[in-house]
Amino acid sequence: MSTSTDIETRPIPLRVSNKTAYVWDVDDIAVIRSKHHICGVLTGTLPHLSQQNVFLGVPLVLMPEEAALLVDIGAAVFVDDLNSYQTPSIPHLERWSAEQYESMSTQIAYIEKTTKESAGGGRAMSEEAMRKRKEREEKKKAAALAKAAAEGTDILASNTTTSEVPSTPSHVEERAAPSQDPGPSNATPESSYSPTRSWKNSNIPFTITIPASASSQEWYDASSCTYTTIEAAKEAGVWDYPSTLAERARCGVFKDLWKQGYFMGGGIKFGGEYLVYPGDPLRYHSHFAATVIESPIASLRPMEIVAHGRLGTATKKAHLLCGWDDEKHEVSYLTIEWAGFG
Repeated sequence: MSTSTDIETRPIPLRVSNKTAYVWDVDDIAVIRSKHHICGVLTGTLPHLSQQNVFLGVPLVLMPEEAALLVDIGAAVFVDDLNSYQTPSIPHLERWSAEQYESMSTQIAYIEKTTKESAGGGRAMSEEAMRKRKEREEKKKAAALAKAAAEGTDILASNTTTSEVPSTPSHVEERAAPSQDPGPSNATPESSYSPTRSWKNSNIPFTITIPASASSQEWYDASSCTYTTIEAAKEAGVWDYPSTLAERARCGVFKDLWKQGYFMGGGIKFGGEYLVYPGDPLRYHSHFAATVIESPIASLRPMEIVAHGRLGTATKKAHLLCGWDDEKHEVSYLTIEWAGFG
């Protein structure tokens, strides 16, 4: 069992599928957020709340910039999740089948046991009810005799006739009789229970358990599909970000803001690449909506400046223009706010 120290020190596996990085372990998600200031986006449906999308669960999907940063600083590794699944051998399949067989047999045995106990409890309650009913009839009979004696009326003959009527229905006696002396055909001792018979012939429903973690499977081996650098992942065809000037600019700006202690999230709703938070987004509002400019000499139209300034002010943010210099690997910043002249 991994301790909290092991979780914080070991590289976090980023499982890559279709050039997208996912984090499936909740402990890893906590470390990424608390220690490395990386938020990501939860995209998994909650099993018991599947008809809504307000509250989501694992996996955590990382932006390409977030995944590249984690691998670049040595906090994570890329894992080719598809090729980590090996073809199971015959012993693997036999052990898997034995575990499933044992689980199904245990479930069926437990259900049958609880069913017998419930049936036994029902009979006991029926016998108790019959006893109480008989006591009530005897009390009524005694009260009627006392009333007749007080009034001087002789009703003994009628009461004698009533007492000959059985207090319980005949079908109850007939049903109880076999249980007092069961025949050999109805006797099924618990020791003769056969899991094979119950599993294959019983109509009792059972659950097939599938482990949630793929790493627990014997045929899952990611040792040969793990890459510690972006270059190695690119050579293997697992990862290809960043590969253009625009992607390098986004990675450079993201890393520079991250080094300054900011948290970043997607900023497409506010007309930028990122939303820049002074702390965890669960506690703070964003201060900036950031736009990445690929080069110091890239053109920027006046209408874009006006639009960024007015949109940022309308959403109570300043718009941050981030200029990337690919030769010097430096970032320059310029903030825009609507002054409201006139």
